[in-house]
Amino acid sequence: MKNILFIFLLITQTFWAQTAFDKGNNLYQKGNYQEAITIYESVVKSGQQSAELYFNLGNCYYKLNKVAPAIFNFEKALLLNPNDSEIRNNLAFAQKMTIDEVVETPKVGFAKIIRDFTSSYHYDTWAWIAIVFSVLFLICFVGYYFSNTTMLKRIFFTSMLFILLFAMVSVFAGFFEKNQSNNDRPAIVFADITLVKSEPKSTAQDAFVLHAGTKVFVLESLNNYKKIQLLDLKEGWIEKSAIKELK
Repeated sequence: MKNILFIFLLITQTFWAQTAFDKGNNLYQKGNYQEAITIYESVVKSGQQSAELYFNLGNCYYKLNKVAPAIFNFEKALLLNPNDSEIRNNLAFAQKMTIDEVVETPKVGFAKIIRDFTSSYHYDTWAWIAIVFSVLFLICFVGYYFSNTTMLKRIFFTSMLFILLFAMVSVFAGFFEKNQSNNDRPAIVFADITLVKSEPKSTAQDAFVLHAGTKVFVLESLNNYKKIQLLDLKEGWIEKSAIKELK
């Protein structure tokens, strides 16, 4: 009985969320962006998530020139659908509204090669690539086992070795990307302007100033402060109320 009730509630909630999402879309099409935001945010609070939902939210905030929530929601959409070019383009437009100009410090050496290679796909995509190679390996193994000639056995055996290598590389890349994703704690500055301190206390020396919409990465937390790092590798302590983490 409890299972039936749970399924009923789940279906009801999903139906409500879809209905609300469609209502938000209609409001957006009519240019009622603030009303659409209210509807979309209610869907998010209900526990429903999708790249399309966050993308539409980002567009609404962008139309209202609210840079921080626009970037935040585009980034949320990108986390759910990292290969979507439209999300990336709109995020780039929103980032042009920010005040802070943070130039990413380029990676160099072997670490750059590894990072560039593994980041070419999401870790879920790497998992599917590894599965495909595993199936190909199995097919080659069957071909090798049932081959009647030495030439065919050599071809299948050589293919197995290469496919196994590719499968192992895919697994490594997937685990590496997953680990990077788990360790990264990206956040967006929501305060219009905030002072970043050299230490986690209000009396500490000011390190630099940040404005709304700037992306940071949280390294650690202490009391009411969070230690952050920018893309240019500058670090400092910021009040936790000034930022909103993406994960």
